[in-house]
Amino acid sequence: MKLFINNLSKTYRNGVKALDKVNLEIGTGMFGLLGPNGAGKSSLMRTIATIQSPDDGEIFFNDINVLEDNISLRKILGYLPQTFGVYPKMTADSLLHYFAMLKGISSKKERKELIDKLLEITNLQDARWKNVSGFSGGMKQRFGIAQLLINNPKLIIVDEPTAGLDPAERQRFLNVLREVGSNSTVIFSTHIVEDVKELCNNMAIMNNGRILKQIKPTDSTKELKGKIWTKIVDKDQIDELNKTLNILSTSFNPDNSINIRIYSESKSNKGFKKVDPNLEDVYFITLKENS
Repeated sequence: MKLFINNLSKTYRNGVKALDKVNLEIGTGMFGLLGPNGAGKSSLMRTIATIQSPDDGEIFFNDINVLEDNISLRKILGYLPQTFGVYPKMTADSLLHYFAMLKGISSKKERKELIDKLLEITNLQDARWKNVSGFSGGMKQRFGIAQLLINNPKLIIVDEPTAGLDPAERQRFLNVLREVGSNSTVIFSTHIVEDVKELCNNMAIMNNGRILKQIKPTDSTKELKGKIWTKIVDKDQIDELNKTLNILSTSFNPDNSINIRIYSESKSNKGFKKVDPNLEDVYFITLKENS
């Protein structure tokens, strides 16, 4: 299974260029679309999901021309948007039965077997008879995965699914995505670097409507080997250091000092220590180089 996106462009009526000649090739497995808020990720997700049309470009999923035959894509699509509607006061079981009937599953026995499986996959068995409207944020996201899996989708799109979740709910949700992502093409949009690192076997970094880099997370740090340095500094030094150093990230220490990470081709004489690069370094360097 492969998704091909060729020269996709979209400019909104207010003049914002949301997509700027986007080109991507995405195969089976988890694909991470990483970028800051406002990068164009949601615009790309909505366009692939046939919710909006681009101004130019092409999208193919296997032998489906998505822009000319969106009905065929929707039959094999599972889509979990960044925000979705308020659920009525129905139990998880009742609501999944309702969605399954909408998908054409008329046999009550078949629906029950499917729902049993979906609740197990999403770890919602104990919440089966609870009203979905009273679920926590993480439970609602997992329920969203359950309902999108009803039609056994070959292409799954999830847009910023862990935003606002606490650490425990985030981990549970990621575990569900791991389970469903092995036999489908799953596009996972996020601004959280750690989510991509944990889940994805391929990724792209996006900003200002453009794809800045497509790379495997496992390969992404190789070109930065020996070029990332760290040092603990006083917070009052940051502004001055910013003028002469390529600072990638900062983090506070318990004593209120700051640990900074910088990119430099050669060793600095200012007491910096060389460290192994990580995916966050790749992300920040890519954004800086293309700002």
